[in-house]
Amino acid sequence: MPVVVIANPKGGVGKTTLATNLAGYFASNGHAVMLGDTDRQQSSRAWLGLRPDSAPPIKTWEIDGDNIARPPKGTTHVVLDTPAGLHGWRYTDVMKLAHRVVVPLQPSMFDILATQDFLAKLADDKHVRHGDVSVGVIGMRVDMRTRAAEQLQRFVEGLGLPVLGYLRDTQNYVQLAAHGLTIWDATPSRVARDWEQWQPILRWLDGSSGAATVPAAAG
Repeated sequence: MPVVVIANPKGGVGKTTLATNLAGYFASNGHAVMLGDTDRQQSSRAWLGLRPDSAPPIKTWEIDGDNIARPPKGTTHVVLDTPAGLHGWRYTDVMKLAHRVVVPLQPSMFDILATQDFLAKLADDKHVRHGDVSVGVIGMRVDMRTRAAEQLQRFVEGLGLPVLGYLRDTQNYVQLAAHGLTIWDATPSRVARDWEQWQPILRWLDGSSGAATVPAAAG
């Protein structure tokens, strides 16, 4: 059962956007996916409350910042949204569960500086060094034509971590989230560009070199 952890100690970088859309991808492909939320704000859990019954199901379980438990039996895929300031025993417990850690990072120097110690910690983590956990970075709200995008890639690769891909700044994520939906639930013509940006990310998560399975979107 793969467990994908979305983590960054800085707030406002897009953790919940990544977590909900990744859970939506797994659900759209027929997996029994659980979306856990260890953030006290419970943003992912609130989003699940908006999700319509007609959408592919995503379940959750009783979990909070003081009790990072294993998901129920029958679960095939887990996505875990984590709080800002992840450290100490919470970090340790999360790393024990994780198979892959995805770090969303915006390409500003302020975001890079606020995240560099965490990325260095991940790169040196024994679970990562022993190959038990894979770590990758996703550039959030990135315009690939800017110098900031190049700066982000150089910084992350300097730590020995891969940049999995870049997601553009678009209202698609915001508007769909308001209805408990993801880009995998939308009309293909509306989100074709976003689906394309997710392909290298999904290949890394799926551990394959071929194209990821793109679901037949609703509506």
